[in-house]
Amino acid sequence: MNNVNNKSAAVQNCTPLVNEVSMEKSAVAAQLSQQFGLESVQPVMNPIGNGHINTTMLLKGDKRAVVVQKLNTDVFPNPEHLVENARAIEQHLTEKANNGEYRLNIIKHLPTLENNYLVNLNDGVWRALEFIGGSYSEDIVDSADKAQAAANAFGLFAKALEDFEARQLHHVIPDFHNLAKRIDTFEQTLAKDSHGRAAKCAAEIVFCQSQFSLADELQTILKSIPLRPCHNDTKINNMLFCSKTNQSKAVIDMDTCMPGYWLFDFGDMVRTFCSPEAEDSLNLDNVIVREEIFSAIVKGYVEPLADTLTEQEKQSFLLGAKVMPFMIGLRFLTDYLDGDNYFAIHRADHNLQRARNQFKLYQDVLAKEPLLTRILAKY
Repeated sequence: MNNVNNKSAAVQNCTPLVNEVSMEKSAVAAQLSQQFGLESVQPVMNPIGNGHINTTMLLKGDKRAVVVQKLNTDVFPNPEHLVENARAIEQHLTEKANNGEYRLNIIKHLPTLENNYLVNLNDGVWRALEFIGGSYSEDIVDSADKAQAAANAFGLFAKALEDFEARQLHHVIPDFHNLAKRIDTFEQTLAKDSHGRAAKCAAEIVFCQSQFSLADELQTILKSIPLRPCHNDTKINNMLFCSKTNQSKAVIDMDTCMPGYWLFDFGDMVRTFCSPEAEDSLNLDNVIVREEIFSAIVKGYVEPLADTLTEQEKQSFLLGAKVMPFMIGLRFLTDYLDGDNYFAIHRADHNLQRARNQFKLYQDVLAKEPLLTRILAKY
């Protein structure tokens, strides 16, 4: 909203907004470069990635580049907890790697020259992360091989954290995967309808309300499976692939590493790997669960966890495949009703379109449930 307001003011005052933004970014780049010890006369900072929440930039100095992030403190009101979690994870993974028990690259936080991991700058909180070169990320999975490689990497990540005590992690976003809580928030937002949008999405509202029993099913399952340290955001674009080999190179974005359950990590892979369309695509007829991709996810993820995974956990994976697209769709719809305050939007009705997309995927999971159950049973 601030960008819209600033743009309006700039037009009214005939102010060159683009130059102002460019100058501000240059000033921020210079200050961050100085804080994190990049030797550069004129550092360059440009957007990288497609995250909805934080602002992620690649800061290039004369000799090296680092990733810098302006953390969304509305979503992460205690950014120090986020960093403490991520650094605890990276330290554990580093020990595993040093012992030959973890083969992936590890995203590491960089300290300032004063040995701080957070920088307060222009009313924002920034951090710096090592840049992993020779890599790329995907928004759409284009092959079963790519799906299996990514799922296997997320499985290796989970396996490496098997002996990490989940309860030592902060709940940086309380109730992040609490479907019952998400339903309550949706109902409260719907009751207010502060932006008068409910009439435009009446069909989606009715559909959501018809599926709320999913929360009861989830609560029952969670009583029978162990609490784990989880990534909690296993989207395909949180996996870096090697530019030369196309194999998985690094699990990234530890922001939501918290105590959780593997069914959510599995379900988010299904949600973001299986459809041949992006999560905001308007081509809803194409939003389906590709069976060969689902099979590749199961094979890749289960293989490193075979000695650790309980039978109840494995059986819970299909529920995760249902819960995640439904819950994310519900969150998109809630944000739409609430005036688009959480997820970044790039066009009118963007969150409503995202919600419709996710509900279509959820419906296809339901339609193919017998087939997907048989696939799970094979591994």
